[in-house]
Amino acid sequence: MTRCRAINGIPIDAMTQYYMQRSTPGGLIITEGTLISPTALGYPNVPGIYSDEQVEAWEKVVDGVHAKGSFIFCQLWHVGRASHHDYQPEGAAPISSTSKPISDKFQILLPDGTFSTHSKPRPLEVSEIPMVVDHYRQAALNAIRAGFDGVEIHGAFGYIIDQFLKDGINDRTDKYGGSIENRCRFMTEIVEAVVSAVGIQRVGFKMSPSITYNDAIDSDPLKLGLAIIERLNELQSKLGSKLAFLQVQTEYGDEDDEQVELLRAWRRAFDGTFMGSGGFTRELGMKAVSSGDVDLVSYGRLFVANPDLVLRFKLKSYLNNYDRETFYTSDPVVGYIDYPFLNQIDGKDE
Repeated sequence: MTRCRAINGIPIDAMTQYYMQRSTPGGLIITEGTLISPTALGYPNVPGIYSDEQVEAWEKVVDGVHAKGSFIFCQLWHVGRASHHDYQPEGAAPISSTSKPISDKFQILLPDGTFSTHSKPRPLEVSEIPMVVDHYRQAALNAIRAGFDGVEIHGAFGYIIDQFLKDGINDRTDKYGGSIENRCRFMTEIVEAVVSAVGIQRVGFKMSPSITYNDAIDSDPLKLGLAIIERLNELQSKLGSKLAFLQVQTEYGDEDDEQVELLRAWRRAFDGTFMGSGGFTRELGMKAVSSGDVDLVSYGRLFVANPDLVLRFKLKSYLNNYDRETFYTSDPVVGYIDYPFLNQIDGKDE
């Protein structure tokens, strides 16, 4: 979950405390989106993993999480067109699969705290794509150097990989556009590069074929998800080993609605550990696992407000409410590491 606390892209001490608060023995932490390069930026004060200084700062976070007995994966992120020229090196246009900007329906938070529309992007030249793929590869290597147990490639939510996957965005006429095979090419090259760098068992992938955030619309989400899974299965078969997991973001409901049916279809198709996220309560998570819809459930917003969420679920306890107003502030304490634990009464530990 993006929290905007990494001042100038460098993880701060409060981030170590934040992740440690949410760590439990045997648990898996997936970090907030972490930038693979300077062009990946689209939010203020989000962390990167492309410089030595960033790697050294992440080492403290990773060591803290490991000290609590948790595992931690670094989520590799490039926002693509979900950016603004204010964030780009030398004020350049954001890079994407397309020249189409995100509609005015979605606003972007600028470095000065104001909101604006997204800038018009520049479609990547075919000759530039290997450079971006290599940024993912190097970021994965950097993450392992920082001590992470693995990486998750963020291919969801209308960010750059999703911008190549979705036919509502990708309007290319070269080998990276048009057919579903071509639209999956960018994603496939990135996954293969990262896997070759750090090993397939250290790599997870996140997709959201049915989520339309950032105008990420596809005409056939079911088919797109199956196409992505087919390529991941082929890679696993070729290497004779499995990815760490596939995380699929939907809006999982308590009825057998379209989102649930999509999740089930993708779950049946994927040959490996299948993680669901999006809209899960404790009860829905238990239901999804017990029914076989997923192997694992990830939680975001509930974890923001409940650092001891695992214990609260175990005890069927009440949950703290999260405060959206402090999701993306830069305060190192308020709305970040000050949410109370169950054993805190009147601000004091029992």
